[in-house]
Amino acid sequence: MTQNAVTTVHDAAPAGPRDVLLQRRAERAVRVEPRGRREHTARERAEMLLDAGTFVEMTPMRSSGGAGSGVVAGWGLVEGRPVVVASHDAAVASGAIGPVLAEGVMKAQRLAIERGYPIVYVNDSGGARIHDGIFALHGCGGIFKLNVEAQQVVPQISVIVGPCAGAAAYSPALTDWTIMVREQGHMFLTGPEIVRAATGEDATAEAIGGADMHAIESGVAHLAVDSEAEALDAARRLLSFLPSHKGGAQNVQDARPADEVAAQALPHLVPEKSSIVFDMHELLDGVLDAGDRLELMPDHGRSMLTVLGRLDGRPVGVVANQPAARGGILDAISAVKAARFVEFCSRFGLPVVTFVDVPGFLPGTVEERRGVITHGAKMLKAYAEATSPVLTVVVRKAYGGAYIAMGASSLGADASWAWASSEIAVMGPGGAVALLHRRALQASDDPAELRDRLAAEYRENVARPYLAAEAGIVDDVILPEETRSTMVETLRMLTHEAGHRG
Repeated sequence: MTQNAVTTVHDAAPAGPRDVLLQRRAERAVRVEPRGRREHTARERAEMLLDAGTFVEMTPMRSSGGAGSGVVAGWGLVEGRPVVVASHDAAVASGAIGPVLAEGVMKAQRLAIERGYPIVYVNDSGGARIHDGIFALHGCGGIFKLNVEAQQVVPQISVIVGPCAGAAAYSPALTDWTIMVREQGHMFLTGPEIVRAATGEDATAEAIGGADMHAIESGVAHLAVDSEAEALDAARRLLSFLPSHKGGAQNVQDARPADEVAAQALPHLVPEKSSIVFDMHELLDGVLDAGDRLELMPDHGRSMLTVLGRLDGRPVGVVANQPAARGGILDAISAVKAARFVEFCSRFGLPVVTFVDVPGFLPGTVEERRGVITHGAKMLKAYAEATSPVLTVVVRKAYGGAYIAMGASSLGADASWAWASSEIAVMGPGGAVALLHRRALQASDDPAELRDRLAAEYRENVARPYLAAEAGIVDDVILPEETRSTMVETLRMLTHEAGHRG
């Protein structure tokens, strides 16, 4: 045998175990090009969410028919704190959920629940895998069950970066917050083809389940952003305000003073006339710590603000009427929005800070048919059941049942205050006078003058906040510039410096 022949035989020898493993890893590391408008692979998304170099994949060799499991699941760190992630791999059967993919997601869910770590789902799935029949449905059901189990243990965030169709859409609906990428993420139970076949309606995926539709109209999504990077950054920001698990230490950071210009403007922010609007965000600027804030559901139920921010370094959930949108009125949509937010904050120990400027509940047949009674009651229930500190400030007006629904002391608020110029009553002076003095006004030679005089008397004798303070219904009447210091001192007492600074 010649030397060349010996070399040939040697080169053809089987690779050793080390070479096989390295080859397998190299194959997994090959970048699979995203489909369509998708910007990144499943692994890249997981790595973008987490601190650089911290992602550890679970069961990376798990496979379905030699094509991978359909999900990249594992754990890593976000701002140094452990987080579990399950990222659908659209390169495997379009991310459709079969039994192997479901097992991967459930393994991640169990880890999050057992260890008390938040979990982020990056959804890019066409739904249950048709070829797997009952096995696919069984797997979906297992994911849903663990979604529900996790609700009472850890924060869950869904990021929709592609289709989220059919059975796959239920999992995000069972998580706490959903972030969607515009013109790329879609959520619906039935897609355009099925809708067209069943109803004859010719609608696009964007119209049926696009990010803006869900973020503005349905309320299924809570943030809509323009790119995958923005969506994953929003998830990181959201996590920064939350504890790792129910009962866990709050992520308290060094306190920062409120914006100086906004704080100085507080005494002049609220117009004297209740019919003139102002932007409640300017009040938040003057009271909360300066720095990062995250508004959830900003385009849905816009007369209500639900914001994550910090007060004295401590994460808080802010509920506030927004006079700049429909006068800050409560309706069925804004009531559900507020109730959901208060319940979430309470579940994870975030103090609820409420700023009230509410003319009442929106009247009319449309709202009654929407079930405003039931939805308003959800708000009452959320505040009444809240176990985290609740601080409430009446900023301008608080009328009728809407006053109670906005975290009144009768629902268990730990502390409540009213600004000196505020009004608290069953209804506004104008409406009260029209109802109480109808005959006198009809008989008056100058009804406008009489109405103004009676309204002023009602405002002074019935609606002024001193009556509530003297009765102990609010703790004190304060000036706008005293709001931050009063709330900070009270919050320190209620939380007894619990949590950690980091």
